[in-house]
Amino acid sequence: MKFLIDNWMLISIALASGGMLVWPLISSGMAAGSLSASGAVQLINRDKAVVVDVSEVEEFAAGHVVGAKNIPLSQLEEKLPTAVKNKELPLILVCPSGARANRALATAKKLGYQQAQCLAGGLKSWKEANLPLEKA
Repeated sequence: MKFLIDNWMLISIALASGGMLVWPLISSGMAAGSLSASGAVQLINRDKAVVVDVSEVEEFAAGHVVGAKNIPLSQLEEKLPTAVKNKELPLILVCPSGARANRALATAKKLGYQQAQCLAGGLKSWKEANLPLEKA
C-alpha cells in the first residue's frame, strides 16, 4: 500500500498511456460493421460484394469506387431492394467520409441485408490506400 501512495504519479501516467494505446482499437477499429479498405477489396474479389455509394450524385460523379452503384442516402430505403436484389451477398456502403455510410448501415440492416458493412473512413481511406477510383 505504501508503494501505491508513494508512486501514485507514475501509476497514473502508466494507466493513462495504456489507455491511449487501447483507444484507437476501441473507437474505430472495432466499430460494428466497419471495414478497412483492404478488407473491402477482399470482399469484392472473393465474395462478389456489392458496393453502394450513398453520396449525392455530384459527389459520386467526382469519384467513386470502381463498379459502385450510386443510391443517395435519402433514397436508400426505396431504391436499395431493386438495386441489390440478393440480400445474401455482402454489401459495402461508402460515402466520402464514412458518416453517411454509418447511417445507411442501419437502414440496410432493417431491410434485411445482414452482411452489410461500412467502409471505415469512407472514400478518403480508399484514396489513402491508393486504390482505383472511377469518375462519371
